[in-house]
Amino acid sequence: MKLATWNVNSLKARLPRVLELLDKHGPDVLCLQETKCEREAFPHEALAAAGYHAVEHSAGRWAGVAVAARRDLPLEDVTRGLSGEVAPDEARWVAARVDGLHVASAYVPNGRAVDSAEFGRKLAFLDAMRAAAPALDVLAGDLNVTRADLDVYDPLAFAGSTHVTPEERSRLEGVLQAGLVDAYRELHPDEVGFTWWDYRQGHFHRRMGLRIDYLLVGAAHAPRLRSCGIDRDLRKGPKPSDHAPLLAELA
Repeated sequence: MKLATWNVNSLKARLPRVLELLDKHGPDVLCLQETKCEREAFPHEALAAAGYHAVEHSAGRWAGVAVAARRDLPLEDVTRGLSGEVAPDEARWVAARVDGLHVASAYVPNGRAVDSAEFGRKLAFLDAMRAAAPALDVLAGDLNVTRADLDVYDPLAFAGSTHVTPEERSRLEGVLQAGLVDAYRELHPDEVGFTWWDYRQGHFHRRMGLRIDYLLVGAAHAPRLRSCGIDRDLRKGPKPSDHAPLLAELA
């Protein structure tokens, strides 16, 4: 089973790159975040032409998530929205059962600043994710938290900012303790592997990034992990997202 996740930062702008990923890697399941499109504008036909179908949770030009799968794999038991999230109209969670796996695509709120109401909403979303985690086989997406300083290009530059606070990290660890394994860190315990780079000032080429995108798999599936990596090449080229896709394979 090949899994992939990607914050595309506008599916309309990045659709050719998504189709490129599908052609290059042929994942069985692809989770998308920040699709930023109206429900009626979701590109079902383009995905169908590539051999995929999808379920989406859309909110117009903000947020938006989706789970796509090979056309021969049914998407069943679809859930849009996360019980306990503060702003369900933002479309940050969609889940479906795919080939026996309960898969969720998540886009955790950014949090803005630690003294803002947005930060409280972020923590509440992470708490809600923890409550949902035991029922999942795969939780994939942009979780907007770095697990450790290893996942930050310059921890001092982020002191006092979101994405690195003990409050966020402890909640992410709570999600993992609920029965999930960080696929990338499981296979690469000491390796720096960023998934997001600021568009400005050549941060990507200067390796100034963060690891905030995750493929979390149920602990029972962890022995099946064969690979997990970041496709930096899809962060290059025409109209790149500010995120690179993360891919994993289960035996």
